[in-house]
Amino acid sequence: MYVLRVSQAIFLAWLALMLPSSFAEPQVFVAADARLVESVETFSFRSRTEQQRAMELAKTLRCPQCQNQNLIESNSPVAKDLRLKVYQMINAGKTDQEVIDFMTSRFGDFVLYKPKFAPNTYALWLGPLLLILLFGFGVYRSFSRRESTGSH
Repeated sequence: MYVLRVSQAIFLAWLALMLPSSFAEPQVFVAADARLVESVETFSFRSRTEQQRAMELAKTLRCPQCQNQNLIESNSPVAKDLRLKVYQMINAGKTDQEVIDFMTSRFGDFVLYKPKFAPNTYALWLGPLLLILLFGFGVYRSFSRRESTGSH
């Protein structure tokens, strides 16, 4: 448990150093206090459709602090800030892609559960296929060696 907390602290320190200075603007990142929590939980949308769209979009974005939860599931202060930002942007008429572009400009592709297929993510997308091919090749060689030596 201690190692996990230390690694989270190191990650958050690294994240703070790597983030652009424009992220510190108050409208983007505000400490979660009672007023912020209430504004997230009681946010009123212009329509039910926009509310559902914002909720679905927030489910596709990873919490940068929790790493294993989306913005809806997480109760971290960062997730509440970002969830409110998603709600505000959707309510302001932004498209899903504009919201995603905003989040990835702040946190990189890390916030996406389905990262783009780009040169920096080739290993992520093609790695499992390569491992399956290597495993299949290993199994094939193992069986071909057995047959060539005559043992079953």
